[in-house]
Amino acid sequence: MKKSILTLCVLAAVVLSCNKKKDAQDEIIKNDTIAAVMPLSTADSIVNQAIEAHGGELYSKADYSFVFRDKKYHFKNDGNNFEYSSEVQKGDSLIKDVMINNDFKRYINTKQQTLSKEDAGKYGESLNSVIYFATLPYKLQDASVNKKFIEETTIKGKQYDVIEVTFGQDGGGKDFDDEFHYWINKQTHKIDYLAYSYLTNDGGIRFRAAFNTRVVDGITFQDYINYEAPLETALKDLPKLYEQGKLKELSKVLTENVVNNQK
Repeated sequence: MKKSILTLCVLAAVVLSCNKKKDAQDEIIKNDTIAAVMPLSTADSIVNQAIEAHGGELYSKADYSFVFRDKKYHFKNDGNNFEYSSEVQKGDSLIKDVMINNDFKRYINTKQQTLSKEDAGKYGESLNSVIYFATLPYKLQDASVNKKFIEETTIKGKQYDVIEVTFGQDGGGKDFDDEFHYWINKQTHKIDYLAYSYLTNDGGIRFRAAFNTRVVDGITFQDYINYEAPLETALKDLPKLYEQGKLKELSKVLTENVVNNQK
């Protein structure tokens, strides 16, 4: 009798386990089916075209170096994993910053430095920001990115799709409340202009116009002229002010000496 009860218990456990596995598999199939049939939003579709035009799948295994404002940068992607670094010589000190999957470390003459959480966050954000802009629009499909199609417009006789980008607090970085607009050329699907508003250091409005666009082994790199606008200016109004010559040029954002390290 005891053996019969034990056997029934074992059979019940096996059936329950199988049912749970089936439910889990059904849920995966259901989610995959929903993902497959749900159409992309207009914004997602436009951004996907832009990513493809700028480099597409090549970004997922990219390994490049470049110089920005006299500092050498390096980014290496491996699917969802990445390694970013920068190095600069200051007097007798070689300062090297390294970020591997959001784990930041600083070295001076190969010796790892002890950093406060605040400093590590600040240096890490700076490193990430430079590579983020240099590899646009690669990161615009990250989970923390919120995208919205704004309108179609014309700048200097060319047609553009305008995409608004904001960030979720989870994964959006320290400046997650910044707002961006991207003007994506409807013919080339590349970013010709971008603008953003930020709140740190009393806030500001910036508008960037791309130039010196070139393709290095399949990936597009661009330089930008950086303009300033009055604080209350709406981002969508910046192209008109740009065409009218009413924006103040602040600087040039130059990504120089680009090298594909895989060659």
